[in-house]
Amino acid sequence: MDGPHRPRRPAILSAAQAEAIVGDVDPALRSEAAHTTASAVLHRGRAGAEDPALVARLVALVDEEGLDTIATLWAQSPPDTLPGALWRLYLLREWVRRDPRTVAERFRLGVVRAEVAGVVAGVADSPGPDEVRDLADAVLTGVYSGDLAVALERAGAFLRVLATGAAIDADGIEVDDAHLATHVTRRASALLGTAEELEAAGALWRAGRLD
Repeated sequence: MDGPHRPRRPAILSAAQAEAIVGDVDPALRSEAAHTTASAVLHRGRAGAEDPALVARLVALVDEEGLDTIATLWAQSPPDTLPGALWRLYLLREWVRRDPRTVAERFRLGVVRAEVAGVVAGVADSPGPDEVRDLADAVLTGVYSGDLAVALERAGAFLRVLATGAAIDADGIEVDDAHLATHVTRRASALLGTAEELEAAGALWRAGRLD
């Protein structure tokens, strides 16, 4: 059992930051909290980039704080903002961790037609569940210990391959289940849209305009 002076787990968000996102707050205050915490998390990670334990904790932010907490904090932020971009990266990691087999299968389908994006993503041509989980972690590691624009572009390329794979999967499903095929096609479109958002965020970071 933890002693009285040893917290159950180290907190990434301060008590004040957590309080700022609880409840139905004014949109302006919510936006301010989102930008403030996103900037704090990013700068804390980049300042401690030589500390692997700190970077690992930030990569696993959702594991520690919970997806609902991070969603309340950043999910409503536009994609062309730092909190909006970080939210999309963490959501991608969470999806990959929850369904790595589907992600790996669709990547294998998509990389045949989206070879350039596959190279940018940096995943083996025939990845398994472990490889796609590692990729999601590597992208977020790059946020804190590398070039944020590269991390965003890499995530965008990964999603482009998955979007292509989902579209191919939908074509194969349509013969047996048109309703499911429509759902998968819409999923492919959503993935492509998120890829474009991440790539645009990367361009904004390079221009010094992602905040």
